Amino acid sequence: MAGGDWTVYVDDNFHYMDEDERYCLGTFDILDAAVAACRNIVDRFLQDNPAKTADELYDQYTAFGEDPWIKGPSPASDTPTFSAWDYARQRCNELRP
Repeated sequence: MAGGDWTVYVDDNFHYMDEDERYCLGTFDILDAAVAACRNIVDRFLQDNPAKTADELYDQYTAFGEDPWIKGPSPASDTPTFSAWDYARQRCNELRP
């Protein structure tokens, strides 16, 4: 595979579906590095948020957090390479049990 096959883009949940608010974080040679970059963006928002419960934290994320996603080669299955919302739900439950 050629270098830079995985590109991470970041949307803004506050400006849902507004491509003018999107930015490119960068390209990565391996999928694991792109996923790690996406997780870092979500984790930073969640860790800095004062919400008291997992549900409140998740609501804050889906309303105001950054929504990273990965564009790359077609996956072998229909499963997305990364879902920021799914990851955020998991992390909210871990951070605010």
